[in-house]
Amino acid sequence: MTRLRVVSLVPSVTETLLDWGVDPVAVTRFCEAPGVPTVGGTKNPDIPAIVGMAPDLVVMDREENRAPDAQELEEAGVRVLATHVTSVESVEPTLALLAEALELSPPAPTGPDKTEPGLTEPAPTEPGPPEPGPRPRVWVPIWRRPWMTIGSGIYGTSLLKSAGFENVYADSAEAYPEIEVSEAARRSPDYVLAPSEPYKFGERHREELASVAPVVFVDGQDLFWWGARTPAAWQRLRNLAAELARRQDSN
Repeated sequence: MTRLRVVSLVPSVTETLLDWGVDPVAVTRFCEAPGVPTVGGTKNPDIPAIVGMAPDLVVMDREENRAPDAQELEEAGVRVLATHVTSVESVEPTLALLAEALELSPPAPTGPDKTEPGLTEPAPTEPGPPEPGPRPRVWVPIWRRPWMTIGSGIYGTSLLKSAGFENVYADSAEAYPEIEVSEAARRSPDYVLAPSEPYKFGERHREELASVAPVVFVDGQDLFWWGARTPAAWQRLRNLAAELARRQDSN
């Protein structure tokens, strides 16, 4: 086990560190690490508190954290590792980089299928839907007031494609476009995949979302937390894609 003192400001990295047997000395309040001291949020970390802990490494992410905070830490003499995962294929090299920074051998990924792309040895081709048939076309809202969704160049869209879905906003030039519900409806998705985060969609939103397409609630962490979770999350989403494709075939 590493002896480095590590602060994680990235919830998915915290989950991965714990899975690897690495106990961070501090995390954000959004991380799931009971009993570990917290140092603020992902967008507003307590920089003086972090510096005072004299960590050997602070792990940040370009999606989750702010560049000025990373700069302030580095100017205080703190070593910072900034990750940037934009696809399923970039998970493995990022985990290798993290393991190297922690002075660890890259742990073997967990999960039911260790041949998935971006996890160990990449498959020669990207896996398609688990059964013959069309890919379910989905709209994924991530916020309301204003309504936002996921577009191109991000991990969530890549994961959906790899698992057998088609994101109806995958052609958007923006990573997180702001939209109207009526616009999402015009794209004619087969389903709305409503995640539990970053906005916590639930039954109270079903009627509103169902104006676009039938609603399926999914684990937001499976969609957006990369790392140790990726293999099992990929499998769960792949199973869901197969189930929804079968529904379409039977209709």
